[in-house]
Amino acid sequence: MKTVRCAIYTRKSSDEGLEQSFNSLDAQREACAAYILSQASEGWTALPEVYDDGGLSGGTLERPALQRLLAEVAAGRVDIIVVYKVDRLTRSLFDFAKLVETFDAAGTSFVSVTQSFNTTTSMGRLTLNMLLSFAQFEREVTAERIRDKIAASKARGMWMGGTPPLGYAPDDRSLVIVDEQAALIRHLFARYLVLGSVRLLEEELASTGITVPKRVTIGGKPLGGGAFTRGQLYQVLKNVTYTGKIGHKDNVYPGLHAAIVDDVTFAAVQTKLADHLQGHRSKAGVAESSPLAGKIVDADGEPLVATHSSKPVVGGGDGGKVRHRYYVSRALQQATSDTGLRVPAREIEALVAERVQQLLRQPLELAAAASFDVDVHQVADLHARCAELAVQVTERRSLALAALVGTVTVGTGAVTVACNTAALAAALGLACQTGAPATIEVSCTARLTRSGRALRLVQDNGALPQAVPDRSLVRLLVQARRWWGVLRQGEISTSDLAAREGVTASYLTRVVRLAFLAPAVIEAILAGRQRAGVTVASLTLEGTLSPDWQAQADMLLPAKRRAG
Repeated sequence: MKTVRCAIYTRKSSDEGLEQSFNSLDAQREACAAYILSQASEGWTALPEVYDDGGLSGGTLERPALQRLLAEVAAGRVDIIVVYKVDRLTRSLFDFAKLVETFDAAGTSFVSVTQSFNTTTSMGRLTLNMLLSFAQFEREVTAERIRDKIAASKARGMWMGGTPPLGYAPDDRSLVIVDEQAALIRHLFARYLVLGSVRLLEEELASTGITVPKRVTIGGKPLGGGAFTRGQLYQVLKNVTYTGKIGHKDNVYPGLHAAIVDDVTFAAVQTKLADHLQGHRSKAGVAESSPLAGKIVDADGEPLVATHSSKPVVGGGDGGKVRHRYYVSRALQQATSDTGLRVPAREIEALVAERVQQLLRQPLELAAAASFDVDVHQVADLHARCAELAVQVTERRSLALAALVGTVTVGTGAVTVACNTAALAAALGLACQTGAPATIEVSCTARLTRSGRALRLVQDNGALPQAVPDRSLVRLLVQARRWWGVLRQGEISTSDLAAREGVTASYLTRVVRLAFLAPAVIEAILAGRQRAGVTVASLTLEGTLSPDWQAQADMLLPAKRRAG
């Protein structure tokens, strides 16, 4: 008789009673063990490993014991998972669908002792889905009650937890002023009204050595200690909490805490901020925005400043100029150091847009990572909304990136994009579960390198983030075809043609061989999708180009193009 390996999983939402010698988890395990024993004639045997999750909600799959159990399932060491009730495994219909897919892929069945369900049959699946619908309904009702309680509490002016703003410390359901930090907050408001610019305020703070005070969250996480960034200053200047009020969504209520900034000063700052924002948006001279301004940092967390330079158009006789945008380390911008980053703006923006689109191409994985509330009947709609948002990222890159991206970290060999979970949920028309992460990170290997005279951002497969045809390379291909067209007629020798064109015979020969490049390579160069580092100089070097088309593709095209 074949042995059927059975793993018992138990869970309890609260910690209450877990300290007892015989608690709810023990009772669940005992009932499951008895059920397995009743099936001994079928070869059922309980595995000795204990999979208990005490004090953990069924609204998430991030539970230690469950993750260990899923690892055993993936390894093929479990045949049947036995639980006391279905909702012990999960209360989310979305999570349950994912679990069933995982179990099916591993050939593992799922049994509920008190409900006698088995996922190996279609009727069992239908009944389980109906049962879980009610379990999820109960969880959603509970979440609504919590949201209503938070809204009601804030309407009464209570502080409902989280990291308090700089200048305050938590005090039960209210806030108390931290005098030293409050003095700094008043200084920031007063200096902004004098300077009239967040940028000037940021520079003044940096020059005078004023930094963000160090703090520690309730969870022990250190905060502050670095220079004020423009984004942090905007958050301080717009925070209504400093006026002794509590904000909740679009509403503002009188708070139980004392004010740090008076209403007149706060209103004056908001007016000035609004005037400057309107002026910036309507300025006719703004040719192209930098959507990652204030969002892009280096590996040490230091912000990069959006800047640009204008250079004359090559070969242009009308005095026209082309505008090149960059994100630059502040030390380089202020010429206080010759080290730092200078990242081409269009290339990093194209790379970030590609990573955001990659996230949107996997709707189910995105929903799970962001803890979105998604029912099974909403899955098709989720796919459609993600596809629509991906198109918006392509067509309206600046607006989409500014709305969805929180920070972009340019490291030594990688770029990490942190997308704002709340912004993604709003764009997709979804709600986040309680405890959802603030951001979702996606990374890719990329490095800054020189390609010809330009500094380029290159991905790990040798591809450039943005397809921009190299005019010099295109002209070289045209020249190669033209010279070969003359030589193939047989009316002039290579040396005579070289003399007529004013080049050496060896150079002409090296250029003519480009007329025989692989079609895929020619297509890539014309579209600007060749491997980084492919330049006029590299293609005309002696002995560097193989006549074999596959070898040319290996050398001149990015890896992902070759794989296709």
